Amino acid sequence: MLLSICIILVHLLIRYRLHFLPESVAVVSLGILMGAVIKIIEFKKLANWKEEEMFRPNMFFLLLLPPIIFESGYSLHKGNFFQNIGSITLFSVFGTAISAFVVGGGIYFLGQADVISKLNMTDSFAFGSLISAVDPVATIAIFNALHVDPVLNMLVFGESILNDAVSIVLTNTAEGLTRKNMSDVSGWQTFLQALGYFLKMFFGSAALGTLTGLISALVLKHIDLRKTPSLEFGMMIIFAYLPYGLAEGISLSGIMAILFSGIVMSHYTHHNLSPVTQILMQQTLRTVAFLCETCVFAFLGLSIFSFPHKFEISFVVWCIVLVLFGRAVNIFPLSYLLNFFRDHKITPKMMFIMWFSGLRGAIPYALSLHLDLEPMEKRQLIGTTTIIIVLFTILLLGGSTMPLIRLMDIEDTKARRRNKKDVNLSKTEKMGNTVESEHLSELTEEEYEAHYIRRQDLKGFLWLDVKYLNPFFTRRLTQEDLHHGRIQMKTLTNKWYEEVRQGPSGSEDDEQELL
Repeated sequence: MLLSICIILVHLLIRYRLHFLPESVAVVSLGILMGAVIKIIEFKKLANWKEEEMFRPNMFFLLLLPPIIFESGYSLHKGNFFQNIGSITLFSVFGTAISAFVVGGGIYFLGQADVISKLNMTDSFAFGSLISAVDPVATIAIFNALHVDPVLNMLVFGESILNDAVSIVLTNTAEGLTRKNMSDVSGWQTFLQALGYFLKMFFGSAALGTLTGLISALVLKHIDLRKTPSLEFGMMIIFAYLPYGLAEGISLSGIMAILFSGIVMSHYTHHNLSPVTQILMQQTLRTVAFLCETCVFAFLGLSIFSFPHKFEISFVVWCIVLVLFGRAVNIFPLSYLLNFFRDHKITPKMMFIMWFSGLRGAIPYALSLHLDLEPMEKRQLIGTTTIIIVLFTILLLGGSTMPLIRLMDIEDTKARRRNKKDVNLSKTEKMGNTVESEHLSELTEEEYEAHYIRRQDLKGFLWLDVKYLNPFFTRRLTQEDLHHGRIQMKTLTNKWYEEVRQGPSGSEDDEQELL
C-alpha cells in the first residue's frame, strides 16, 4: 500500500511539475508520515504492524540493493565513464578510504578524550566506512536539469556508483577484524591485514563480475535465443543475479561483482539480444530499480518510528562535522592532484559542488542495521545517528544544491537560457519514459567496420576493444537478421493488439457484431 501511494505521489510530482521537490525527499517524508500513522494505529490498539514495518538488512542486501546496483552499471553511459575511469576510481577507492579513516579516527580519538561516547577502533572504522557511502540521487537529477558540465556530472555519478561498493567492502573489512579479535596484533599488522582483505574483496569481486559478464556474452552469442524472447530474457535475468549470489557464496563482495557484471553485460551481451529483449531488459531493470529505491527510501522514513533510538547530540554534531571534513579532505586534495594529469581541469567551483553533493542515502542506513555491535545501546546510537545524518544531507544539502549551483553560475549559460522554464528534477520521468538509442543496437558487419574499425583516433583499451574484444564477444548482424528482428517486433505487437481487441469472450465475430 505504501509503495502504491509513493507511485501516485511521484506521478503527481511529474504531472503538476513540482520540480522543486526531489522524489527521494518526497518519498522519505511520506514514509515518516506513514510511520506516525502506524504508531497511532498501534497506540489505539486497532492493529499491530511491527513485523511489516521492520526493515531487515538481509532483505535489503539480497533483494533490494542488487537491482539498483545492476541497473546503474547496465544503463551507464560508458563513453564518459571510461574516459574518466581513472579519476572516478581515485575518488571512489582512495577518497572513500580517506573519508572512512578521517571519520573513524576522529570518532575514536574524541571518544578517548571523553568528548563523545566511546567506540573501539574497529567499531569506529566500521561506522566511518558505512557513513562514507554517498547517494546523490537528487543531486544528479539537478545536474541533468541545469545542464552542468558533463564531466562534473560523470565524476559525481561514477563516484557514487563505485563508492557504494567500496564502502560496503570497507565495512565488511572492519566487521571481519572485529570477529577475529585483533587485541594481540599490532596496529601495523592490523592495517596490513585490512589492506589485504580489501584488495582481495575489491579486485576478486570485480574480476568475478567481469568474467560472468563475458561468459554471458559468449553464451548468448553462440546460443541463438532471439526467436524465443521469453527464454532470452530469462537467461539475462539469471546472468544478472548470478555474480551477486556467487560472490556472496565465496565470501567476496556481491555488490562489486554485480556492478562490473552490469557494465560488461551492457557493453557486450546486450548487443547479442533481439530488439524485443533489448527494450524489455532496459525497461524492466528501470522499473524494478525504481521500486527498490522507492521501497528503501520509504523504509528510511518509517525507521524513525520502527525501533528504539538512542540520541546523543554531541555524538551527532561531531559526526556531521567529521563527515563534512572527511569529504573535504577527500575531494579537494585529490582534485588538485588529478589536475596535473587531466586536459579537462576540475575547477574550484566543481570541487566545491562535488564536496557539497556528498549526500548519504539508503546504504549507510542498511549497513548501520547490519552491524553486529554489542551492547545494544551502541547499535542504537549508531543507527539513530546514521538516520539523522542521512536525513540532514538529503533534506538540507540536497534541497540547497539547485540554488547553490545557480548562485555559483556553474551551469551551462546557453542551456539555461534555452530551458529557463523547463527544470526537471524527476529521475523517474527522465530515465523511464523513453528507450535510449544506444541500447537498441543493430549494426551490421559493414556498418561496424565503417563506424569504428577504420577510425584512426582510437588508442589504448578503446582500440583493443574495437579491434578484437567487441568482435569476439558480440554478434555482427546480417541483413537477414535485421529483417527478422523487425518482423518479430511487428508480429509480437500485432499479436498483443489482436488479443486485446478480442475482449473477454475471445471472439472477433462477437466484437464485430458489437461494433
